Amino acid sequence: MVEAETKKMHFPLTLEMHQRLKHEAVSLGIPSTALAREAIAEWLERRRRQRIASELRGFAEEHAGTELDLDPDLDEAAHARLAGRTP
Repeated sequence: MVEAETKKMHFPLTLEMHQRLKHEAVSLGIPSTALAREAIAEWLERRRRQRIASELRGFAEEHAGTELDLDPDLDEAAHARLAGRTP
């Protein structure tokens, strides 16, 4: 397994946040740095997904009713599915 290149980052935490991080790390049996990395990675992934969803919404709104819009049958099937009906 190839290890990824790493960079160190130092930032202050409030006393409460530091204590909570240490408590969670101890309860999980992992180093607090590993828990912090995991939390940051999850947040970054959530932000990436939110950005993609926003871009897709923007595209859909911009191109609604054009040739780039969804096929009407596919669109109706999606609405029916979301509404709990059989298309």
